[in-house]
Amino acid sequence: MTATHSEVPATRRRLGAAPAADDLTAEERLSLDELRARQLERLRWTLRHAYTNVPAYRAKFDAAGVHPDDCRELADLAKFPTTTKQDLRENYPFGMFAVPEKDVRRIHASSGTTGKPTVVGYTEQDIETWSTVLARSIFAAGGRPGHKVHNAYGYGLFTGGLGAHYGAEKLGCTVIPASGGMTARQVQIIADFRPEIIMVTPTYMLTLLDEFERQGIDPRTTSLKVGIFGAEPWTEQMRCEIEERMDLDAVDIYGLSEVMGPGVAQECVETKDGLHVWEDHFYPEVVDPIDSHVLPDGETGELLFTSLTKHALPIIRYRTRDLTALRPGTARPAFRRMDKVTGRCDDMIILRGVNVFPTQIEEIVLDVDGLAPHFQLKLTRRDRMDHMTVLAEASAGTGAERRRAAALEVVSRVKDGVGVTVAVEILDPESLERSAGKLRRVIDERQTP
Repeated sequence: MTATHSEVPATRRRLGAAPAADDLTAEERLSLDELRARQLERLRWTLRHAYTNVPAYRAKFDAAGVHPDDCRELADLAKFPTTTKQDLRENYPFGMFAVPEKDVRRIHASSGTTGKPTVVGYTEQDIETWSTVLARSIFAAGGRPGHKVHNAYGYGLFTGGLGAHYGAEKLGCTVIPASGGMTARQVQIIADFRPEIIMVTPTYMLTLLDEFERQGIDPRTTSLKVGIFGAEPWTEQMRCEIEERMDLDAVDIYGLSEVMGPGVAQECVETKDGLHVWEDHFYPEVVDPIDSHVLPDGETGELLFTSLTKHALPIIRYRTRDLTALRPGTARPAFRRMDKVTGRCDDMIILRGVNVFPTQIEEIVLDVDGLAPHFQLKLTRRDRMDHMTVLAEASAGTGAERRRAAALEVVSRVKDGVGVTVAVEILDPESLERSAGKLRRVIDERQTP
């Protein structure tokens, strides 16, 4: 880290409190003018680096009639073309790399479940940068040097496990590389090793909570004080569910492989009011998802990122598909916040002309007595009409009468709050497939007519 971080214990934070000056790095104390000057210098370097060394970027810039020298101020970035996941797939595996392969020290990739995987590379300097922003993220979340971090993100080609691992070590934490799976064993490790921090997807945290209770352990008695949750959208209702059952601070971390991995933005434990983007390394824009024009801060649209310091894989105006808005910084005033991502352009379900996001259903399920926080949405087509069935699990001990009442309540609240009619099936506890990573929320069984 650039500045020394004070070593104070992580405890439940009083929301709205500002971090102490000693708890901010030199970068976090930059004035707005200093930050914008640094961003412009790094942006111009990135555009030149990409144009000179990546034929795909050079072709896109030339086709759009722009050159790196055309960027004289930050607003000029809007003149440059966007980059999509398809661009990376078309240049699979290493066509988007801007350095010789011999200079790449690590390669990660997406799962490739919907096509060729997107491949990302890191130089030694890139790994150092990534570790630094992740260490900054863990500190902002409430972690401190000397804490033990139970890292339940998956290791391997997925960026989560190794990204969190290197960041925690950079901060001076002790890492427990649990990875995903073996839920009962993870509960035992947490009980025996007594970590203060857990890093994991929020849906798998719910699975761990269920396992604690199954083993007769009160989750509120564990050593965990901070949960850093990411890799999938999650709602305020899920935050309340986890905090109440676990007695810890649940905070959000954001990142995606194409931009860097986890650590692009982080929610601060002092405020829990959105994720501060580490703008000295990643420049955010929010655009209209339809016509791509840049939206002012405060308006919701699709999030774009441009890397400012990446060597192996510079990324220019990458379309994340995530929906959010940018707002002024609070706990870290130098850096703007992005609203918690609760939906994606490509996760939106259009059901009989109504836009539906899985997180809208999640908020309702979590608020209905007698239901566990696990659900899936099944889409089918009958008589040329789309239908949605909400598959929700009953809480342990919920009787048949309460299950029927819960189903009727979900139907009513979805109709009133979302504007669509759905069917609801209440299943026995633990009926739905669990995942150590991202939970599959939507099962689409519709066939194209």
